[in-house]
Amino acid sequence: MMNFEEFNIETLKEGNHFEAKLAKGGIPNSLWETYSSFANTDGGIILLGVKENKDHTFMIEDIEKPEQMVKTFWDNINNKKIVNINILSNSDVEIKEIGGKHTICITVPRAERIYRPVFKGTDMFAGTYRRNGEGDYLCSKEEVSAIFRDAGQVTQDNKIITEISLDTLCKETIAHYRQRFVLIHHGHVWNDLSDIDFLKKLGAAKINSEDGKVYPTAAGLLMFGYESEILYEYPQYFLDYQEHFDELTRWSDRFVSSSGEWSGNLFDFFFKTFNKLSEDVKKPFILNGITRVDDTPVHKAIREVLLNTLANADYYGRRGVVIKKYKDHFSFENPGLFRISIKEAFDGGVSDPRNATILKMFSMIDIGERAGSGIPGIVSVWSKEYGYEPEYFQTVNPERTCTVLKLKSDSLNDSLNDSLNDSLNLSDSENKVFSEIKKNNAVTIEELIKLAGISEPTVNRCLKSLKEKGVLDREGSKKTGSWKILE
Repeated sequence: MMNFEEFNIETLKEGNHFEAKLAKGGIPNSLWETYSSFANTDGGIILLGVKENKDHTFMIEDIEKPEQMVKTFWDNINNKKIVNINILSNSDVEIKEIGGKHTICITVPRAERIYRPVFKGTDMFAGTYRRNGEGDYLCSKEEVSAIFRDAGQVTQDNKIITEISLDTLCKETIAHYRQRFVLIHHGHVWNDLSDIDFLKKLGAAKINSEDGKVYPTAAGLLMFGYESEILYEYPQYFLDYQEHFDELTRWSDRFVSSSGEWSGNLFDFFFKTFNKLSEDVKKPFILNGITRVDDTPVHKAIREVLLNTLANADYYGRRGVVIKKYKDHFSFENPGLFRISIKEAFDGGVSDPRNATILKMFSMIDIGERAGSGIPGIVSVWSKEYGYEPEYFQTVNPERTCTVLKLKSDSLNDSLNDSLNDSLNLSDSENKVFSEIKKNNAVTIEELIKLAGISEPTVNRCLKSLKEKGVLDREGSKKTGSWKILE
């Protein structure tokens, strides 16, 4: 058991990864909803025997027979009628002593993708929960279906589409891809293959074991198909590029996959979009031998974000892929959430793309970094070039991921924080957080996420940095306290 000095409830309250339950009458039924929500989101800690007061402070009520309750807990979590799977180990459930009183601490990890959804009862559509700023919520059938699709051992784009003939793929797109492949891979044995054999090598086509015929894979259809054919497998499929430079008009420029003016596939969309996004990026004059090189780290970062958007999209999901170009920022939206935690994505070294074959096909023409290195590289480049990190947001109902690359500082934050930034070298995100705190020193982390328009991990990093720089301090608890601006 652990004593009070080793255990601080207040430190657990930060973020959305903590739940206190009184458990006076035994293990509460709501525990399994929280267990499901933590397992299906980013993990968390459940404390039994703890009361949360109206002022959001906590009181240890004590558990008289903690050992007996722990035994009951293990009996219940291994009962398939109560919860579908046990993802805990013995070390995840501990009895802790705080001020002479006992509580049970249950540490729920984020469940591995192959074990999700984790659900209460026997019906995953009626018992799958997730966590948001409001606490546990029951997932919609659409969300549960998306989680279940991601649970497979092979990625979504590896599926053979037997309803579509290879002959219906866009021959012009295939030719453009092969031209790039030849330029990069001189003398490669694949260069002499027929289109069908080449597509099979790429993973864009496969032999169906039932009839022995060759059909496109989902990756091949998305990469090289026409929009009209893609819709047979993906009814919600939609690609949208927009430019917003004039407040008086809805958009300054736009192209969509459904226009009928081009193929509407991912390969052609990637290059059409990248060319638009990179138009205003400064290109240095560099010679590699006698060849001019116009590429820069910023160009590579834009390509990486665009590729991540396409490779991680759930094309069965709603609203499609939307890329927007503004005067001061780019935004990249795709249906579906990260299949790993945001922390793992930022740390690097771990990669679990939703469409691995698509990622492979782009990498074969030198687009995309090695697995797991993409986001750290993007963060490094954007921080160096523009002074702040890219922002990543995730929303549910429908599930969407949004990445924002800002091109210049916000004018309001600049005017408020110029002198401070000059002396302390605050990043754009730090300026945003500091500006909101100056307006309201009682602002919560949840409010800062919404007001500053940045993610929870970035808000927490900014607060830590502002404290370290001697700009900010915290008085009182995380719920009832306030921020103190230091002179």
